[in-house]
Amino acid sequence: MNTFYVYIKRYYKLFLVAIFSLMIEIFCDLMQPTIMSKVVDIGVKNKDINYVINMGGVMVLVTLIGALGATGRNILSSTVSQSFASDLRGDLFKKINSFSFKTLDNFTTPSLVTRLTNDVTQVQNFVNGLMRIFVKAPLIGIGAIIMASRLNPPMAIILIIILPIIILIIFMNMRISYPFFIKIQGAVDRVNGIMREYLGGVRVVKAFNRFNYEKHRFENSNEELTKLSKTAMMVNSLFSPGITLTVNLFIVVVLWVGGNRVNNGTMEVGQVIAFTNYMTQILFSLMMISHVFTMFIKAKASTKRIGEVLREDSDDVRKESGNSLDLQGNVEFKDVSFSYFNNLEDLVLKNISFKAKAKETIGIIGSTGSGKSTLVNLIPGFYNTNLGHIEIDGVNIKNINYKSLRDSIAIVPQKTVLFTGTIKDNILWGKENADFEDIKEAASVAMAHDFIVNTKDGYDTILGKGGVNLSGGQKQRVSIARALIKKPKILILDDCTSALDTLTETKIREGLKTYLGEVTTFIISQKVTSVIEADKIIVIDNGEIVGIGTHKDLVESCDVYNEILNSQLGEEEWK
Repeated sequence: MNTFYVYIKRYYKLFLVAIFSLMIEIFCDLMQPTIMSKVVDIGVKNKDINYVINMGGVMVLVTLIGALGATGRNILSSTVSQSFASDLRGDLFKKINSFSFKTLDNFTTPSLVTRLTNDVTQVQNFVNGLMRIFVKAPLIGIGAIIMASRLNPPMAIILIIILPIIILIIFMNMRISYPFFIKIQGAVDRVNGIMREYLGGVRVVKAFNRFNYEKHRFENSNEELTKLSKTAMMVNSLFSPGITLTVNLFIVVVLWVGGNRVNNGTMEVGQVIAFTNYMTQILFSLMMISHVFTMFIKAKASTKRIGEVLREDSDDVRKESGNSLDLQGNVEFKDVSFSYFNNLEDLVLKNISFKAKAKETIGIIGSTGSGKSTLVNLIPGFYNTNLGHIEIDGVNIKNINYKSLRDSIAIVPQKTVLFTGTIKDNILWGKENADFEDIKEAASVAMAHDFIVNTKDGYDTILGKGGVNLSGGQKQRVSIARALIKKPKILILDDCTSALDTLTETKIREGLKTYLGEVTTFIISQKVTSVIEADKIIVIDNGEIVGIGTHKDLVESCDVYNEILNSQLGEEEWK
């Protein structure tokens, strides 16, 4: 509940106004059976038409006042619940956006999507219902009991008998249903995960003709969700009719007892009618309370899942209050070790130490899985080190404002990520206020301008999801242009030319020197030709630095580097 206190504080005034409107509506609803009993017992019994007309007018007035209260309550409840859900989704998104990669690894993507959508909707529905039926139902029930008891105290004994039975049924429903709704939300996560994975890799699925396998996998997950949902609904379907049956049986008892009392002259017909109406209101109230608890159970499960995200501590310690620096690009790793799982026995990087001076080009090479990409992901603070630390211009990056840090760094990731929109829009991600000449210049250096202008709409060409209408090499060149237009102090090229031919890659490297000028560049690659001209080459093997120096130095001193050279170029060629 503490997690949601800020929202309660923000909207409690409107909530109270909605409840006040609801109270007016409830009061009017409760008055109607009593007025009706007077019409029957006084006006009809005494054949007093004026009394009937006057009381009829009172009933119309009470109905209008109740309608105004209901209208105000509906408007306010919709406004509050929609605003609450909007704020909650926004805060969830901001919270997720503040997570470092390491924190994001604690949640699956489908789970986060479900929490942002389905779970927020469940809580929104509960908040909306809280101001509509959830408060109304118990108040109508309590009010009907009070009014019925005042109308005919001896008949109130029937109510004293029925209430404990209904409360027991509702309590059993809540205890049995809650675990099912927790499981249902988890099953929704799994269905979303399978669908997301299938849609993201549909081309691979079709290429390997694995549709039947994916279909079977989805059917299993879907069947699990269906079974859990059916079981939960079956439980509810047993309890709701039970409440209805119990109340209707007692209405029969009311009519039977009331009929006998009318015959005995100890009760008026109008009172029997009013008492029956109050019993009907109590039935409505109890049915709604049962529904309330069902909604509460769903909302409670969703609230728990949302709270897990909102309470998660981001391990990105570069807060807004950190130092904002005009970075020059000197990077130093000081005895850095890192594990994705905070397990010092399962380190991905071990005792990494090196210096990269401003304006230097640093090549990082090693076999697949050696830790190259992990190493450079530590520089912008996507992950925090377990041991040791990283300094830029002599300042620990944990003490640098994260916006200042990342504004000075541009990354071309190993996996090219483009967004739906135009090619121009994607390049402008690097510098949103850049003019068209800057865009063309960056694209030209990235060797992307020629193919872009040859497309139907040029820079205004719409890209499908993930840049599906571009080739692998074209996507990499657009991604490079996006990083270059930023003109960063530190440029990280993470094996981003794997789909390019050697000539194109060479031209891009030559253009970088002229376009960027004084910039510290990290080139991560498995190809020797990509790093051979670097000022310093770092050789990584199994998470450790096994060689560092120029190409010539490493040829003379590093066995791992020589093995890579032999496997790619052949001994005769490079010697």
